[in-house]
Amino acid sequence: MDSQEKNLKVYTEGTPNPNALKFVLDQTLLETGSASFTNKEKASNSPLAKKLFVLDSVKEILIGRNFITITKDQNVIWDSIYGKIEDIISKHFESGEPIITESNQQTTDNKKTTGDPVEEKIKEILDNQIRPAVASDGGDIIFDSYKDGILRLHLQGACSSCPSSIMTLKVGVEQMLKRQIPELKEVISI
Repeated sequence: MDSQEKNLKVYTEGTPNPNALKFVLDQTLLETGSASFTNKEKASNSPLAKKLFVLDSVKEILIGRNFITITKDQNVIWDSIYGKIEDIISKHFESGEPIITESNQQTTDNKKTTGDPVEEKIKEILDNQIRPAVASDGGDIIFDSYKDGILRLHLQGACSSCPSSIMTLKVGVEQMLKRQIPELKEVISI
């Protein structure tokens, strides 16, 4: 265990989603992309996510560059689970275990190329302008597909169940992309 693990600093930020909190760490968790886990079965390649899902009130986990966004059951108050989550995170880092196992690492990013110039421009805008802003709110937006002017995106982390996510998608993301990409007709969340 190195000194960085011993002196792990974690602080919390609220998100626009009242059921999601962003736990920010003072170290890099993932170099690129994000890893989203919507249930404990999908967390098989993340020892940290598996530990967090032991809490029945944890409904979704998003691991980003230097943060972990936890989305809780709406019927549970943060005060009842906050300390437990913080303890699980701290103990995990003290153990030296990986966040995601290398042999089965599947993180999401928009790096795959298709050669379609419109799609490449969309991915560039997503990666350089939109995803950093969304990450600051504890979420992520992942490119799914672009066809016939329709862009399909996955909303993850705090964004996936946020009451204002549709407004963010339509007013923020769609309008920004339409200004720069005239071929774009609509952005939808899948």
